Parts: sequence; C-alpha cells; structure tokens
Amino acid sequence: MAKRLIPSLNRVLIEKILPPSKTNLGILLPEKTSKLNSGKVVAVGPGARDKKGNLTPVSFKEGDSVLLPEYGGTEVKLGEKEYCLFREEDILGTLYD
Repeated sequence: MAKRLIPSLNRVLIEKILPPSKTNLGILLPEKTSKLNSGKVVAVGPGARDKKGNLTPVSFKEGDSVLLPEYGGTEVKLGEKEYCLFREEDILGTLYD
C-alpha cells in the first residue's frame, strides 16, 4: 500500500519500528521502554532543486534504518498501516547494525 505514495521533493516516508511490549519469557515491559525513535525508509522523493535548478537527490534509500526526532513529521495512514512523512533534513541519521 505504501508503494502508492511517492513523496515529493526531499521528503522521506518512514515506517516507525515498534518495540516489543513483552520479552521472550512473557514479562511485560513498562510503557517508557516502548518508545523508540527509529524507523525504516519505505519511499523517498526525487530530491530538491538548488538555486541553479539542479536536482539534489535524497541521501537516504529504501530499506535504510534511520534515527528520527522525538517530535515532528506528518502522520499518514495507508490502508491499515501508519507511516510518517519527514523532510530529509529532519532525519537525524542512519542506523547500522
């Protein structure tokens, strides 16, 4: 369903990563640990134009894991899933394993 939305300019469509609410042994985790500011890039826009009209491509690609700010982004609901739309400059960085 997310493939139907192509972000414009330098925007990035993110699917937030939801942390588990309980451990493998069945222990329930408190709500404070359920907040992660990371997500997976689902789609990226073509990029923004500079003052000369040249296209500056987005530095993220589909499948990247990224660190998100605590606040910001635009909530988008496509089908049953919820996504967030961020500007490229609002994303804090790329996460690597």
